[in-house]
Amino acid sequence: MHMEQKKRVIALGFFDGVHLGHGALLSLCARRAEELGAIPAAFTFDVHPASFITGSATPLLSSAADRAGLMQRCYGIQDILVGHYDRQMMKTPWRDFVTQLLVGAYNAVHLVVGHDYRFGYKGEGNPQRLQELCAELGLGCDIVPRVELNGITVSSTHIRTLIAQGEMAEAVRFLGHPHVLTDTVAHGKRLGTTLGFPTVNLRIPQGVLVPAHGVYATQIVLEDGSRHDAVTNIGVRPTVNDGSHLTVESFLLHYEGDLYGRELRVEFFHFLRPEQRFDSLEELRDEVLRNVRQTEEYFAAHTPGKEPF
Repeated sequence: MHMEQKKRVIALGFFDGVHLGHGALLSLCARRAEELGAIPAAFTFDVHPASFITGSATPLLSSAADRAGLMQRCYGIQDILVGHYDRQMMKTPWRDFVTQLLVGAYNAVHLVVGHDYRFGYKGEGNPQRLQELCAELGLGCDIVPRVELNGITVSSTHIRTLIAQGEMAEAVRFLGHPHVLTDTVAHGKRLGTTLGFPTVNLRIPQGVLVPAHGVYATQIVLEDGSRHDAVTNIGVRPTVNDGSHLTVESFLLHYEGDLYGRELRVEFFHFLRPEQRFDSLEELRDEVLRNVRQTEEYFAAHTPGKEPF
């Protein structure tokens, strides 16, 4: 069970969506790690404990891979430690979770938790108990207060509601970064080529929240880190097919070439319009071109990386 003897500062949480509240934890974790000459790490579970216990799954804001990517890119967390949440984990007493797993297996020297973090069997572990145990074990421990934006507590629950309603720009403010979706490009009906844009079709991973159907101003990020403005449509494509199969289809505005089979990330910034049916491909084409102009105008006014998202 012993991992190599690297000292770690570990932030604890599920971190769905990696929003500004999580960011407060993760940036403190990175700072403490630097002070202690340790590795900044985060511990999360593969499935949400609540959905395991209740049996009804809450759709998540991000896949496990996207969660890890956001923690690394936005906050410099180096090790993402993923625990398997099962019956045995559920029954683990809270003290054992700390002593055997976090300290014993992962070599934690300092822990960072949110004010409402519960852990261990029956949720008996809480921040106060954790702090007392850490003092006993000679570990550092920070409890991070809740983060508010405009008087609203930043939470995954609130952000899920915003995204499901299509309030993407507001969700992005609470996330502190664009909403992300990573997948490998699958060939779809090549509608985009007839509209004159390279097109990629992606799937939303199982268990991940589907944003409100409609059209979004997005950017596509390729493996080399290059960014390309895109118009992304989420929905059942009522004009083009029988309207039953969910697609995520992006038209890349300034890109030449085929991306089939490559992994890429769509970053959602802004909701342009709800999904609608057009009487002809001609009408659809005119509307997509209008959405292209809107997207270009949006990114001319908002440069990602130049301002806090």
